[in-house]
Amino acid sequence: MFASFRNASQHPNKQQKQEREWLSVSFKPENFVPGVVIGFILGLLLDLSQPGKGRSKKNSISVGKVQQRSLVTSNGDEELKMVLVVRRDLKMTTGKIASQCAHAATGVYAELMQSHRSLLRQWEQYGQPKIVVTCKNQQEMNKLKEAAEGIGLPTFVVADAGRTQVVSGSKTVLAVGPGPKESVDSVTGKQALL
Repeated sequence: MFASFRNASQHPNKQQKQEREWLSVSFKPENFVPGVVIGFILGLLLDLSQPGKGRSKKNSISVGKVQQRSLVTSNGDEELKMVLVVRRDLKMTTGKIASQCAHAATGVYAELMQSHRSLLRQWEQYGQPKIVVTCKNQQEMNKLKEAAEGIGLPTFVVADAGRTQVVSGSKTVLAVGPGPKESVDSVTGKQALL
């Protein structure tokens, strides 16, 4: 080992020359450009794996098995909420309403777990706020659903199995959100609280 150190110290110019040759080969365009491109792609992938870092682009999610729509996203600091819209014309009991609201909340949650976890994490940071409101009938529920989807909010509609109080296939509850509070309120803000 001492001999190799002595050889390096005896020929400092040779060692410096070898380092310069290595650097000149390393920084040739045919070697340097692919390295920069690979570094850029890796950086982009690492950035995309960190949700909610101020990105405001819209992401595509699949909600309800049929439709593709863009999802309203917030800036990361904005409060998110979900609103559950219950049909009054079905005359469901309190227990049935509670069960149907649970189906709606867990239904939209399950779909977003597959497609937009960062939105769920942000909503969870605010305590998963949920508000329950009413609508008159199926037609009003359909209008609210269309309005929510029109601005990119996730929605989920519960179709009852018909085992207890309502006819099979009845649309009982609409979940709107989670989404930015202002966006959700623009759709459901005029509905009466349950």
